[in-house]
Amino acid sequence: MQRASTNHPSKARVAFVTGVSRGLGEAIAMQLVAAGWHVTGIGRSAAPALAGAGFEWLRADLGDLHAATTAALAAMRAAAAATPSRALLVNNAAVAGPVGSLGTMDAAELAASLAVNLVAPTALANAFCAAFADVTVERRIVNVSSGLAGRAMTGAALYSIAKCGMEMLTRALAVDHPEASFAAVTYRPGIIDTPMQAYMRTRPASELPDVAMFGRWHADGELVPPARVAATAIAHLVDGAIESGRTYNYAELAASTPGNAAGEATSRSQPASSSREP
Repeated sequence: MQRASTNHPSKARVAFVTGVSRGLGEAIAMQLVAAGWHVTGIGRSAAPALAGAGFEWLRADLGDLHAATTAALAAMRAAAAATPSRALLVNNAAVAGPVGSLGTMDAAELAASLAVNLVAPTALANAFCAAFADVTVERRIVNVSSGLAGRAMTGAALYSIAKCGMEMLTRALAVDHPEASFAAVTYRPGIIDTPMQAYMRTRPASELPDVAMFGRWHADGELVPPARVAATAIAHLVDGAIESGRTYNYAELAASTPGNAAGEATSRSQPASSSREP
């Protein structure tokens, strides 16, 4: 079932976005603020450009699950008490490391990675659903995933495991909340020009055998600016009609935007199942 967005200008639209210090999270938060949303950024830091009206920073370490979700739930409940017309959660924050093959991982680092990349998004989605239980409010959750959710890459096991779990989180949310005013989707943003990409292309080949692929994308100018990926997500997944439980990818959405020749070219070179979508 597709869920169409309905705007109510007389009431506030509230959004919670994780990972707003840079990259895609910063771009999504900035564009939502520019569109009139009240945005709460959740994370250890927030990009300086976000300071100002329409943005609030909730300082939280997503690795400290109890403290982060307690603070987030309180903020969400306060926002819900004001009866907004729309409520949005964007689970964007993620860490790329540790990189390496299973069998070489430090147990504490393994647990910390999964805590940020999978456990925290699940806990925040749980808090969001608890706080925004009013079915008269349009509610959406966008879980930012990766093409690595659907395939394994030597050295990137933990990232793949977490993103695969996040896509199941999306499907679970859809069946747990079938009401017409709720939708949860997954967004695979493709290859973006972010610090995470920089981190991956500087790994030693002994840890990440496919490291040369990341270097080629950068050298060939194939990385997409975060602002463009954010704009596509907002136009289609926040403001457009969506199918709850579905996974969307940037290339397909960009190609479906009327007059987007660049997006159409991107789609032809990056199909949904492509290995070029980490």
